[in-house]
Amino acid sequence: MNNEFIDSEYIQQLIAGDEAAFTIVYNLYAKKVYGVSFKFLKDKAQSEEIVQEVFIKLWLNVEKLDVEGNLWLYLFVITKRLSINALRQISKSKEFAEKLVLEVTEIHNTTEENVLLHDLERCTDNVIATLPRQQKLAYTLSRKQGLSHKEIAEQLHISPYTVNNHIVEALKTIKIQLRHFGFIYLLLFFIRF
Repeated sequence: MNNEFIDSEYIQQLIAGDEAAFTIVYNLYAKKVYGVSFKFLKDKAQSEEIVQEVFIKLWLNVEKLDVEGNLWLYLFVITKRLSINALRQISKSKEFAEKLVLEVTEIHNTTEENVLLHDLERCTDNVIATLPRQQKLAYTLSRKQGLSHKEIAEQLHISPYTVNNHIVEALKTIKIQLRHFGFIYLLLFFIRF
């Protein structure tokens, strides 16, 4: 018996809803379907899923089969199409995963920078608290409140030159103290302040 006669016979039985014929067709072609799918996907589990999908599609669409058609060719076309669709989904999910990793990395970096900045501000505030009173006032009015040397001099009843000296001394002390906390803090301090 040739293959076309066997296919024609099984197709007629499938169209009639014969489950035993479906089981025979499955046993005849499942390994071939798996082989085609595996050539595309290179993944055992996904190829097994494709085999199941192919035979589900066959069973759900038996009324569309051509009695004179080639059953293997029909199964091959379905297998190829489903495998290519699976590859597309894989590539989309990989792109999505890559985007997600980038976003998480960016969020992580931002969070890390915020933590460093918070630590820097805390350390700087601790150092400022230890400054002599006039240096602390001059520095705070200049850097935190944004007043000019002239405005600070008027508020503290001292000369602008003295204000400048207090701020320079405060910055030197802060710089020396922040070295103990590491270069990153020092770098962030001078970029931030």
